[in-house]
Amino acid sequence: MSTNDKTGTQSGRLITEQQVCEFLAADTNFFERHPELLESLQLPHESGQAISLIERQISVLRERNLEMRSRLSNLLETAGANDQLFEKTKRLVLSLLETSSLPKAIDILYGSLKNDFQIEYHQLILFDADNTLATSAKVVSLAQGSKAIGGLLRSNRATCGVLRDEELAFLFDDQASAIKSVAVVPLNNGNTFGILAIGSSDPLYYKSSMGTLFLSYIAEVLNRVLPSMVAQVASVQAIAAPQK
Repeated sequence: MSTNDKTGTQSGRLITEQQVCEFLAADTNFFERHPELLESLQLPHESGQAISLIERQISVLRERNLEMRSRLSNLLETAGANDQLFEKTKRLVLSLLETSSLPKAIDILYGSLKNDFQIEYHQLILFDADNTLATSAKVVSLAQGSKAIGGLLRSNRATCGVLRDEELAFLFDDQASAIKSVAVVPLNNGNTFGILAIGSSDPLYYKSSMGTLFLSYIAEVLNRVLPSMVAQVASVQAIAAPQK
């Protein structure tokens, strides 16, 4: 064994470092009975000078204190951001619940995404076989949607990351070339009736590892309020259509 692994005693017996560690761990009052050892212990320091064990402990505690302060600051910052996100989401949900008009609901959604959430690009796509829904949302048939973004629709969950050019073109039309990362969530109330997409010019803004709780929650609200509005618009248009 090397001298690093053993400690000599007056009797010539060798004690391993592990035995020393076990002894000190078992006898927690050892240094209280021998305070002079604490004062005499010297430890290497990054400055190159030896320091006492007490000084080393103070240094470690100071570093831990700084680390804990940083963690607390980050937690408070995150909590504040979450509170703001909750308030914005609550305003959006209440506004959506207060209207029964599809065009107005979509205008409320777009206004909130742009002004409250500061989302750079957004698009709501609704699937309608007749393509007759008169709204500011993009309206296409489900067959068109399945052909262009079938993989996204099959997931039934929010997806973040970088999409193919043809998927971007379908989702964002003439804005597609400026969008480098996206988050999308299908809208489904038993049947897929649309998809909500948000985008950024920053390729790292929406990453596959990021949380999608906010987007999923907005989608859940839309799943409950939009289908009845869509049905109402379709019914009115069917009545107003000239009889053949």
